[in-house]
Amino acid sequence: MGDYDSVHTLGRDANMTTLHASGLHLGYERTPVVHDVSLTIAPGRVTALIGPNGSGKSTVLRSLARLHPIGSGDVTITTTGSAAPANPAAPATSARAMSAREFARTVTLLSQSRPHPSGLSVREIVAYGRHPHRRRFASLTDPDRAAIDKALELTGTARMADRSVDQLSGGELQRVWLATCLAQETGILLLDEPTNHLDLRYQVEILDLMRDLADDHGTAVGVVLHDLNHAAAVADDIVLLKQGRVRSAGTCEEVFTPEVLTEVYGLPITTRLDDDTGLVRIEALSRRRRPARASAQLARAV
Repeated sequence: MGDYDSVHTLGRDANMTTLHASGLHLGYERTPVVHDVSLTIAPGRVTALIGPNGSGKSTVLRSLARLHPIGSGDVTITTTGSAAPANPAAPATSARAMSAREFARTVTLLSQSRPHPSGLSVREIVAYGRHPHRRRFASLTDPDRAAIDKALELTGTARMADRSVDQLSGGELQRVWLATCLAQETGILLLDEPTNHLDLRYQVEILDLMRDLADDHGTAVGVVLHDLNHAAAVADDIVLLKQGRVRSAGTCEEVFTPEVLTEVYGLPITTRLDDDTGLVRIEALSRRRRPARASAQLARAV
């Protein structure tokens, strides 16, 4: 990918944007799946939603992006000046009250399910990210082209900008869709399993990019991750879901404890602080590597 510091600001203007979800209850038809979930995705921070399959992570993320109806509760957006820290007294706007264009200039989502376009170039796909900033049927402006070029460079897709998307691998297409999100230039970036289908190098670079966006440009980043070590490497805040409820929320050190993770995931899990990186490292123990005391701990937890 390109060197983030070598390009101009992306995804940051004179304002800092906070997303807050309060008391969310979500479901599918008459089946409730998420119960009383509250969380904050703050500017300059990465918030990771984690939990087992079926715990409600992606449903919560889609509700934050207005793609899943909210049964009760609300999602609000607060904007403050970038020169000052987020002001809790600043007026909050319900996401449901914002126009589609206004919301799309504020929040973007890299989802798991995306259309598979055909007959378009990579650059044409990334240009879709500029739609909230353009008048209907208007041509691309110089700022549009600059945003597209930056997004292509940041995601390592500039060299394939003129290629047809039909020629791309799954991992390459994943990066193209991320570039489309970045071209949208929003203060809030939501990502649902962004490292899926990527090899190790690009997994690491996507995680690095999330940190760059938060640290250098004040973007509020919310991300669903399955890999707990990825979450430990990138996140400031962790929200751990179990059966549609928040089981634990806080820093990595607060959430990633053997007792809590063993309970939630239903197998013995150990954690340690890595001496070289200072990061929490998580390891799940298979039956063949499981000492007797871990099996006893698992029996108590579940």
